[in-house]
Amino acid sequence: MHSNKLLLLLALSIGVFSCKTPTDIIYFQDTENLEEIAATSSFTPVFKVDDMVGILVSATDMDAARPFNLMQGASSSGDSSSDSSGSGISEPTYLIGEDGTIDFPVLGKLKISGLTRLQVKSLIKEKLKIYIKDPIINVRLKNFKITVIGEVNSPGSYMIPNERITIIEALGLAGDMTIMGRRTNMMVIRENEGVNTYHKVDLTSKAIFESPVYYLAQNDVLYVEPNDTRAKSSKKNPNILGIAISIIGVGLSVLSIILR
Repeated sequence: MHSNKLLLLLALSIGVFSCKTPTDIIYFQDTENLEEIAATSSFTPVFKVDDMVGILVSATDMDAARPFNLMQGASSSGDSSSDSSGSGISEPTYLIGEDGTIDFPVLGKLKISGLTRLQVKSLIKEKLKIYIKDPIINVRLKNFKITVIGEVNSPGSYMIPNERITIIEALGLAGDMTIMGRRTNMMVIRENEGVNTYHKVDLTSKAIFESPVYYLAQNDVLYVEPNDTRAKSSKKNPNILGIAISIIGVGLSVLSIILR
């Protein structure tokens, strides 16, 4: 009889230690069926110091455009790719200096830090009008990278080719949170002009769609905080299995004393 009670209480004890309530792990809990949520947040990346920017100048007369695609002023470590038109003109990669400028062929220093991609295109196009008829400017950010760390299945840094990614997409790239991740208290760390800002987000609420950091910026860090169970176990013993065995062992000892 006592042995049956012991087994039952042991099973209940394991369940208490191993199970998490649905409210701890379910995303977007306050949404309703077929509810429509208007996207109120948007993000357009701006160029920053140390960004790598690819700029290609094209025109009907490619010979006229060629001097503006020379590698002078480009980063020596940057890569270049051939123009898709097959003209053989390469796309220089420019490193934005500490003063926020790039050294552009013929045009000289251009301050592009703080500008969007469209603004940079307009700036260069305007300056080229006296040299080229109807110039076409292609601009792209080549080092859009985000980092996901903490309680996710595949932490690491990820290059984003299209310059646009949400928190949810970033978690998808990192294999989603582990069961030990705190979904109510994630953090986005964003650096701007040498100053770090910290934004807390709650993935269990639909309010995340209205967060100013729902769309991540280049070099953002998304940190998934461990829950209390993970934090406590890490302090005592990094071996989760060892902890579980110890807890069960202690539970058996206590229960055997109670049931004598």
